[in-house]
Amino acid sequence: MLKLKEKLNKKVVIIGAGLAGIESAMYLSRKGVQVYLYESKRIERTPAQKTNNFAELVCTNSLKSKDPNSAHGILKSEMRALGSLVLEVATEVAVPAGNALSVDRELFGKKITDIIESNPMIKVIHEIATDPVELKEKHEADFVIVASGPLTLKPLESWIVNYVSNDDLYFYDAIAPIVDVDSLDLSKCYFKNRYEEAEDNADYLNVPLNEDEYLDFVDELVGAEIVPPQNFEDPKFFESCLPIDVMAKRGVDTLRFSCMKPVGLEHEGKTPHAVIQLRKENLIGSAYNMVGFQNRLKYSEQVRIFQKLPGFKEASFNHLGSVHRNTYLHSARILEKDFSLKKNSHIYFAGQISGVEGYTESAAIGLYVAHQIMRRYEGLTPSIWPCELAIGALVNYVMTSPKPRPSNINFGLLPKVDLNKEQRRNKRRKIIKKELASKRAQEKLSQFREEINL
Repeated sequence: MLKLKEKLNKKVVIIGAGLAGIESAMYLSRKGVQVYLYESKRIERTPAQKTNNFAELVCTNSLKSKDPNSAHGILKSEMRALGSLVLEVATEVAVPAGNALSVDRELFGKKITDIIESNPMIKVIHEIATDPVELKEKHEADFVIVASGPLTLKPLESWIVNYVSNDDLYFYDAIAPIVDVDSLDLSKCYFKNRYEEAEDNADYLNVPLNEDEYLDFVDELVGAEIVPPQNFEDPKFFESCLPIDVMAKRGVDTLRFSCMKPVGLEHEGKTPHAVIQLRKENLIGSAYNMVGFQNRLKYSEQVRIFQKLPGFKEASFNHLGSVHRNTYLHSARILEKDFSLKKNSHIYFAGQISGVEGYTESAAIGLYVAHQIMRRYEGLTPSIWPCELAIGALVNYVMTSPKPRPSNINFGLLPKVDLNKEQRRNKRRKIIKKELASKRAQEKLSQFREEINL
């Protein structure tokens, strides 16, 4: 029998054409691997899916910060080193969003779908996957990557429970509303990016609230009717994506210290009590996303409450907020560090189901897993990514977390940066820390790429 590094017909099955799945598929296809990509949404959509496009962005259109000195900026530099299709297309269809990389969702999904479907090394199969082991045998594949995303359909979820893990495989996430900008009274709003002086050509539309307006809004949220949880056993929300109705019940000021934070959004010499930020949802600017306003309110309640906000009296919504269940594994217990199953090294998991949270994080793990599979084809051992790198930090977090709790990339996952006495006394010490962490990551990435011939 041929060794993997001598094998001519390399085949990999990938389940799921979300961000992780398409990154894995493109990476492997560029390396000469035949990919069988299973996608179920044209047969059965999950509650959060709205289109037939691959790599659908279901929660927001933002891929977070472009700042190279941010944790997300560090992650993006590593993804580009791995040839990220997500970042390539996102850059092409970006919409103005200050220092964030935000995209026109429709164009993003359509372009990625066209690229994947026209790739001769990727065969797209529109079916509901049920058993990865059987699919591996059916296609005589070497490996299977399960990248079924945060809303894995029941047949595959049942296989995971029975074959992989008996743990709870879910938590809850939510989607923010999108409003038609022409239905807003713009005289009650102003354009400004946070912490920037100039208001001309700003990317964010801001809705200021005085104290009475804010308190009324919080009261409405606390007393609003929510979608009854009869179909959900035990809601476990991701802390970085809490519904606004949940935050409102945590305390009267919770919202104005999170998604309604007024800091850096002064207007006409005054700082509002609270601010709602809206970000362009598409290139033409006809629709805006209510940033951080994911919620689980009934649709009728959302319309009633939001139309009481300044400038929203006649507001028309392209779609309203909703809550959905996300699927993920306790990876530290059942996966190796290359994200292959301990009980079956030919089955890998990638994306959010593996225990990370966020678009770029999920995509990055798709690249990471594909990279590890190519290592095996070349007869090499798995590469151990340094924790100074964002991907290495994410993998380390997932593989050491005592409880399955998805996380975005953040500086808290990276090793501590030590400052000298002068730097510690500097008022810019927080910025200096980020700059040093970024510089360290760039140097480590350059060194690491040479070591593993990336």
